[in-house]
Amino acid sequence: MSKRLVITIDGPAGAGKTTVSRSLAARLGYTYVDTGALYRAVGFAAKLKGIDPDDDDAMAVLCKEMRLEMTLSGGNLSLRVNGEEIADKIRTPEMSRMASAVSARPVVREFLLDMQRQMGAAGGVVLEGRDTGSVIVPDADVKFYLDADLAVRAARRFAELPPEAGQPLDAVTRDMKKRDEKDKNRAIAPLIVPDGAVVIDASEMDAEAVVACMLDHVGDYRSR
Repeated sequence: MSKRLVITIDGPAGAGKTTVSRSLAARLGYTYVDTGALYRAVGFAAKLKGIDPDDDDAMAVLCKEMRLEMTLSGGNLSLRVNGEEIADKIRTPEMSRMASAVSARPVVREFLLDMQRQMGAAGGVVLEGRDTGSVIVPDADVKFYLDADLAVRAARRFAELPPEAGQPLDAVTRDMKKRDEKDKNRAIAPLIVPDGAVVIDASEMDAEAVVACMLDHVGDYRSR
C-alpha cells in the first residue's frame, strides 16, 4: 500500500484553492481540510457576539468556550459552531474580512493550530489555506502554491457571491487587493510561497487542468 501523503495547497483569496483541493482530495481518496473556513467560523462567532477581533482577551474567552466541528461528506462541507451549521453563511465579503482580522491574532492561531495539525497527523489529507505548508505542516510531503492574477481571482469570487450580496465587481477587486496586502504583510504567519512548494499560476487554467497538474506532481513524488 502506498504511503498516505500530507498535501498542502496555499495561495491568495480567489485562486481556486477550495475547488481544486476538494477535487484533488476526492481523486486521491483523501480527507479535505479547509483551514480558512475555520478562521471564517471564528470570525462568524466573533461577529455574532459583537466581539472586536483585536480584543485578545475577549477572543481568548470566545475560543475557549466555542465548539467548532468540521466534517466533509459526499463532497459537502459541514461546519458547525456551537451546534449551528454555518458553512453557507461564511462565504461573504464581510466574513472574508473577519477571517483576515482574526487570523492575525495569536490567540486564535494558537487555538486552531493544534486542531489543524491533528487533522493532518495521520496522512491521507489535503489541507487548504494560506499557511498550511509554511506553518501548520512545514514538513508536508507535497506542497503547492496556487496563484492567479488579481482580476481573474476577483471575477471568480464575484461569480460565487449570492445575488443578495449586492457588491459590484470593482468593490470585490478592491477588497481582494486589501486582503492580499494584509495577508502578505501581517506579522504572524504571512502569506508566502512555502519552501519547496510547486507554484501553479491558474490565471489561464481551469480547475481540471490544475488538478491534473497536481496529480502529476504527486505521482512524481511517489516515484522517487
